[in-house]
Amino acid sequence: MTHPIEPSSPAMRRLHQLVDRIAVGTISVLILGETGVGKEVLAEAIHRRSPRAAAPLLRLNCAALTETLLESELLGHDKGAFTGAVQAKPGLLESADGGTVFLDEIGELPPATQVKLLRVIESREVLRVGSLRPRPIDVRFIAATHRDLEARIDAGLFREDLYFRLNGVTLEIPPLRERRDELLPLAIQFITAVARSLGRPPPELSRAALDRLAAHAWPGNIRELRNCIERAVLLAEAGRIDTDHVALSMRRTRPSSPPPQHLHDASGPHTSAPGTSGPGAVERQQIIAALARAAGNQKIAAQLLQISRRTLVYKLDRFGIDRPRKGRS
Repeated sequence: MTHPIEPSSPAMRRLHQLVDRIAVGTISVLILGETGVGKEVLAEAIHRRSPRAAAPLLRLNCAALTETLLESELLGHDKGAFTGAVQAKPGLLESADGGTVFLDEIGELPPATQVKLLRVIESREVLRVGSLRPRPIDVRFIAATHRDLEARIDAGLFREDLYFRLNGVTLEIPPLRERRDELLPLAIQFITAVARSLGRPPPELSRAALDRLAAHAWPGNIRELRNCIERAVLLAEAGRIDTDHVALSMRRTRPSSPPPQHLHDASGPHTSAPGTSGPGAVERQQIIAALARAAGNQKIAAQLLQISRRTLVYKLDRFGIDRPRKGRS
């Protein structure tokens, strides 16, 4: 179930505007974001809006397979390449020729496979396992991760040259707790889709249930919301989703903030700047404090916050914090 709703938060509108601009090219894209924020949905949007839309979009979860299977799935193999290889099989990269390859959880890619993927990206050729004959390919690479790849590079877990090859354009998806304007539209969309799949009319979402949704921190992001709504629709009685139906479906986490006023009052738009209220306000103050301690030096501030400098720059823009003058970064 996807969620291609019209983005209502400023951060997501900017993100989709960027997607429109980069979709027409062939540059590699790296999508960053917490688990469940919709990285695969964004990859689908890039492919769908690109000249490659009529060709395949093939996905591979780099964390789901052993190193041997991962290599075989990605590169393919020749007959007799290993025990059980009774016939030749093209890999994901060959099968996606002319289209797009989405490599999810790229941060979990084993070091040996990283080397082989780098070779493919640089040469635009695939060498199947057990083969000596390279095969040309034409694919666009989109990778995604919830990891801080720069930190993994520093730890020796990820190749810097592969990172730069994949990181043609970086797109970072904010967590759902920072995009609360999209909570109600997403909930309604999921309610409608689940009810349709069950062959029943969509149940009404009570005000109390909406308040409960709005107060939740959503550590699992959109995936958690979708699962919560699916269970709530199944539990709902008399065509109405109440607080109990929602509460039974939620992970046990502390509320992130009181329900935003704009979820109660639809007469006017929500105009608060990102990070000036709710959970983002805490993070914004932490960043300002770190910059003050670091005398404006972004590198030191990033170290104090235990994030990469690239992530710090992104957050400065997102929270509307003035960047320190050049010479102090």
